[in-house]
Amino acid sequence: MALTFKYPTETPTIEYVVGYARSLLQAHSDSAKLDVELLLARALNKDRTYLFTWHDKPVSVDELTQFEQMLTRRINGEPIAYILGQQEFWDLNLHTDPHTLIPRADTETLIEWALELAHELPEQAAVIDLGTGTGAIALALAKEQPRWHLQAVDVMPQAVELAQKNASANQLSRVKIYQSSWFDNVTGPFDLIVSNPPYIDPEDEHLSQGDVRFEPKSALVAENNGLADLDRIARQARQYLTNGGWLLMEHGYDQRDSVQTLLRTLGYNKVSTRFDLGGNPRI
Repeated sequence: MALTFKYPTETPTIEYVVGYARSLLQAHSDSAKLDVELLLARALNKDRTYLFTWHDKPVSVDELTQFEQMLTRRINGEPIAYILGQQEFWDLNLHTDPHTLIPRADTETLIEWALELAHELPEQAAVIDLGTGTGAIALALAKEQPRWHLQAVDVMPQAVELAQKNASANQLSRVKIYQSSWFDNVTGPFDLIVSNPPYIDPEDEHLSQGDVRFEPKSALVAENNGLADLDRIARQARQYLTNGGWLLMEHGYDQRDSVQTLLRTLGYNKVSTRFDLGGNPRI
């Protein structure tokens, strides 16, 4: 979608640009005000507080041009995390790119559960994150549990490179990050295995809606109604878990019964479910 922008002057104020851009974006984003502020702050090379403190400052022609290019991408549906190349998650600032999923707040439910298990695990627990993407889960756990021995794997070399970059940027380079398709190149055992694998049915209509349209299908979609990778991880994890070890997996909002049945059939104990921020069964 090509857009034409109109301002009362060649260099409108920050306040005017924010209000005007928000009116253009609000039909395309549930977080239009925040999106506009983040994009304009990037164009100005400032933080968001600058926009409020200096709301009457003029925006230059060059700054407007850069802002309009980013705003157009957002209006066309591209996720803000891909436009800015970063996303806040847990207490981390993560680089993002279109080769990996955008870390979402719902996944923090998995991290909270893992941290609750710390008292059941060895002080120097061996932990692995399967399909790490940006490295979000592994790095969040590493930051909270500095004595844990953490590994993270992903089948995509671009994801491995990105996760390693995030580990370095967040001063968590002690996390061992390498390429593997699930357990193929992994050596256990582990006290805790965590994963946010692909779990969306290939026929799911949501794949053509919203931000998901721009994310890699390989990180979203799984065969067998979205259960194929969850099934594979659950089966193989039994060979890599210590006695009393834990497996935590994120799954779709409508997959709780299927995943619980799978785990019980495979002989897992203490099978239970945690709910995400929207109240959906998720972990």
